[in-house]
Amino acid sequence: MGERVHKSVLNAEVNLLFYFLSLFLTFFSRKIFLDNLGAEFMGLTGTLNNILGYLNLSELGISACIGYFLFKPIQTGNRREIQDILSLLGYLYRWIGGIILGGAFIISLFFPLIFSSANLSLPIIYFAFYSFLGSSLIGYFINYRQILLSADQKNYLVAIYYQSARLVKLALQIYLAYTYKNLYVWVAIEFLFAILGCIILNWKINKEYPWLKVDTRQGRQLLKQYPEIITKTKQVFIHKIKDFVLVKSDELFIFLFVSLKMVAFYGNYMIIISKLISLFSSITGSVGASVGNLVAEGNKPHMLRVFWEYTTIQHTIAATLAFSLYTLMEPFIAHWVGAEYIMDHRILILLVVYIYITNSRNSVDSFNYAHGLYADVWAAWAELIINVSVTIICGLLWGIIGILLGKITSLLAIVVLWKPYYLFTAGFKESVSLYWKGVLRNYAISAFAIGAALYTIRFIPFNPYHDIWQWVAYSAVSMIIFFCYDITATLLFAKGAKDSLQRIKNIRKK
Repeated sequence: MGERVHKSVLNAEVNLLFYFLSLFLTFFSRKIFLDNLGAEFMGLTGTLNNILGYLNLSELGISACIGYFLFKPIQTGNRREIQDILSLLGYLYRWIGGIILGGAFIISLFFPLIFSSANLSLPIIYFAFYSFLGSSLIGYFINYRQILLSADQKNYLVAIYYQSARLVKLALQIYLAYTYKNLYVWVAIEFLFAILGCIILNWKINKEYPWLKVDTRQGRQLLKQYPEIITKTKQVFIHKIKDFVLVKSDELFIFLFVSLKMVAFYGNYMIIISKLISLFSSITGSVGASVGNLVAEGNKPHMLRVFWEYTTIQHTIAATLAFSLYTLMEPFIAHWVGAEYIMDHRILILLVVYIYITNSRNSVDSFNYAHGLYADVWAAWAELIINVSVTIICGLLWGIIGILLGKITSLLAIVVLWKPYYLFTAGFKESVSLYWKGVLRNYAISAFAIGAALYTIRFIPFNPYHDIWQWVAYSAVSMIIFFCYDITATLLFAKGAKDSLQRIKNIRKK
C-alpha cells in the first residue's frame, strides 16, 4: 500500500509542477502566436485538431479497457501476460491507425471546399494537417506501450519527458515565430518534437521494462485468447461516445437555440472552469491506476475504506470548485473581458450544480472502472437520450438555462442514482444503502459549508468588482472562510475523513 500511495503522490507532484509551468507558457505563447502568425492560422490549427479529434473517436474504449486488464498481471508480476496484452493493444492500434489515416486522407480531399473562404494557401493547410496527423499516428504505431506506465502508476515519467519536451517546443516556437513569422517553421517544429518525444519515451520504457517484448504479429491469435477484451471494449466505447457527445454538444445547442454570440459568452465561463478542474485533476489524476491495483488485490474491507477516503476528498474538491466559481467567477469575468460578458446569474447557479455533480462522481467512476463495470450500456444510452430530450424541450423555452437543465437532469438520473447502485451491488457486493448512509453526510457538509461561507463573506470589507487587487483580497479571505467551515465539518462528520488525515500525516513523515 505504501508504494502505491508514494507513486500517487509523486504523480500528483509532477503533474502539478508541469500544470503551472504549462499554464503560464500557454497563455504567453498564445499572445505571441496571434500577433506574429495571425488569428486565422491559429484558428486553422484548432480546426484541424478538432477534425483529428473526431477521427480519433475510433479509439475510444480500447486504452481504458487494456488498462483495466493490466492491473492484475502487474499486481502478480505476470510478465508474460503483460507482454501478450500489449501485443494485442499494438495489433488493435495498428488497425485503428490505418482507419484514421484512411479517413484523414478522404477528408483532406475536401479541404479546397472546406477552407475555400480562408485567407491561407492550400499548401500550408495540407502541410499542417498531415504534420498533426503524423504526430497523432505516432501514438498508435509506436507509443502505445506507454499505457503500461499509466497502469503501473508511473505516469510521472511520461509527464517529465513529454511535458518537458512540450515546454521546450513552445519556447522554441515562440522564438521562431517572433523572429521569422513563418508558418511552415512553426508546424515543422510541432512535428519534429513529436518524433523526439517518441524516441525519448520509448528509450525510457525500454529502460524501465528491459524484459518487455511486444509482438503485434500475434494480435489475431491473442484476440481468441482474450475475447473479454473485445467485449469490454465494445461496452466502454458506448460510454465514451456518450461522454464525448455530451461534452461537445453545449456549443452546438447554444448556437442552435440562442446565438453564435452567446457561444462566445459561454466559452469564457468554460475556459475558467476547465482550468480550475485541470488544476485538481493534476493532483488526483493518477488515482485511477492506484484504485485499479487496489481492486486487483481483492481486499474488500480495505477497498471500502479507501473508497470513503476518496469519496470525501472528491466531495471536498467539488464543494471548493462550486463555492469559488459561484463567488469569484462573475467579478473575474468583469475584470478579464468586461462586465458586458457576464451572463444571467441563474446560468452560473446551474453551472455550479453541474460542476459539483461531475466532480463528486469521480470516486464512484474510478471504482466502477477498476472493477471493469461497463456492462450497463443501457445507462449510457439513457443518459444521452434524457440529456438530448430535456435539452431540446427546455432549450427552446429557456436557452442556455434549458440546455444546462438537460445536462443536470441526465446526471441526476444516471450518475447520482444508478452508478452508485451498480458499483455497490455488482462491484462491492453490498447494499447500496451503505453508500447513501455515508454520502448524504458529504452532501450535507458541502451544503452547510457553502451556505455558511456565503453568509459570512457578506461582511468582508472588499469589493471584488472594484479592481483586480480587491478581487484577489476578496478571493483569499473568502476561500479561507470556506475552508474553515468545510474542513471542520468534514473532519467531524464525513466518513473516511480521519483515515484521509492519517494518510496525509504518514505521507508527510516519509
